[in-house]
Parts: sequence; structure tokens; C-alpha cells
Amino acid sequence: MAIFTGSGVAITTPFGKDGSVDYDTFRDQIEYQIKGGTDAIIVCGTTGEASTLTHEEHLECIKFCAEVVNKRIPVIAGTGSNCTETAIYLSKEAEGYGVDALLIVTPYYNKATQKGLIEHYTMIAQSVSLPIIMYNVPSRTGCTIQPETAAYLAKNVSNIVAIKEATGNISHVARLMHLAGDDIDLYSGNDDQIVPILSLGGKGVISVLANVAPEQTHDIVAAYLDGDVKTSCKLQLEALPLCNALFCEVNPIPVKKAVELQGRGGGVLRRPLTEMEPENVKKLESAMKEYGVLH
Repeated sequence: MAIFTGSGVAITTPFGKDGSVDYDTFRDQIEYQIKGGTDAIIVCGTTGEASTLTHEEHLECIKFCAEVVNKRIPVIAGTGSNCTETAIYLSKEAEGYGVDALLIVTPYYNKATQKGLIEHYTMIAQSVSLPIIMYNVPSRTGCTIQPETAAYLAKNVSNIVAIKEATGNISHVARLMHLAGDDIDLYSGNDDQIVPILSLGGKGVISVLANVAPEQTHDIVAAYLDGDVKTSCKLQLEALPLCNALFCEVNPIPVKKAVELQGRGGGVLRRPLTEMEPENVKKLESAMKEYGVLH
């Protein structure tokens, strides 16, 4: 059984003006997602600025999210690291907080060979009993899980059950699904490719868009899984201008601005991320109004 089907939000981590985690706003954002029909919450991923959280903050955010959600929908904790031992530590701690699964990004900066990736993921998986979603995002990490490697891990490590595919390469994903088949659950890591990924057997999306449009993102997936491919495709295409605007600067700069524009706080970024350029804010505002998520 899949960890979730539908739209999982890669939720932002709100900071106060002093740079500390704003837990009151975080609670509000979590409740907004649940009310909006989001099917799972992914906490402390790329969009959650995990790379600039201390280990203590990282774990506290995971614990807080799990407590607020309280099993209403699955909580998936981002616990990846470029250090295998650090990823094991974070994963074991997160398991103790009652999360439902882990999202493990490929090692960044130091990269890894495919053999290294197999050892990295296997060691993390063996340290916990939770299901694991591999996160393949070479544009951020400089490291790619090849289809053969992902298929091998899914077939040989019992709790490696899924992959978030953000390569943007549909041929790559098709080869993965040819090799792995029913041994792996597939999630889109790109909001502009939800329908193409679903057409290859995907279970849903781990979404940036859902931060500002939870109902609409859920509906794209729900329509497809209900067999209404035409409606799903229509909804996907309608979302494209906003998807593009949300990535006109590096994620999560635009989405945090978008949440702020909706009056839900949380627009403060941690360095080295900086405030969005004024001309890009105008593009974002325009796309949000066109899509109906800003009035």
C-alpha cells in the first residue's frame, strides 16, 4: 500500500523576523493544508529550508508537525544528508516522533557513485523500520539515482518503497518504471509534470504549488486517479503559469513570497537565500491572480 496517493505538500518552514522558527504560523500553515484537502505533509525538505536548520531545529520541526497533524494525514520527514551517519541519526530520531515515512535526498556536494548510493540508502533503511522515499533531484545535488540503481534498491531493500522523481526527464522515469514496475511507488517532484508522471504509474506529487493552492493540486491528481484524464490534463495546463512563476527564482524564494502575499506570513528566508527581485514579485502576483489564489 502506498504511503499516500494524491498531493503531498512540501511545506515551507516559516521564520520570524528574528530568524527563529515561527511555530504559531507553522501550525496555521499545517491546518490550512489539511483543511485544503492535501493528502500528506512533507516536512523539512528542500522547500522547508532544511539545509539551513540546525539539527535541533530540524528535529523540532519534524516533531512539531507530527504532533499537530496527529495522524490525520501522513507526515513524511525529510532526513537526508550528504553524510550517511547524519542521515541515520536524523532518521532514527524522526522515527521516534511517530512520522509515517522518510524522504531521503541523494548526497549533495560530495556526490556518490551508484555503488555509494546503494550503500548509503541501504544503511539508512536498515537503521529504521519506516518506509523510505528516495529523492532524485540532480539539479540541486549534482547526484543522480540511475533507474537501474533505484530499481535495485526497491527490489532488494524492503522498506525502500518509493521515489520522488525531480529529474525532469520523462525518458529516465519511464525506464525506471520499466525496470522496477510494482516494486516502487512513483511521485512527481515537479508540479509541471504531475500528469505525465501519473501516466507512467505515479501515485501523486510532492508539491511546492500545494503551499498556495492545496485544493487545486489535490484535484489534478484526484481527477486522474478517478479516470478523468481530460479534466486532470486541463487542470495541469491551467496551473502551468503559476508553476513557472513559483520557480522563476530558486525554490523556496518564490513560494515563501506567495504564501506571504496570501496574508499567511512566513515570508522570511535564511541566508544565503535572499528577497525576491521586485520584477519577479510582479510576475508572481500576476500568475497568482490569474490562477485565482490571490485576490
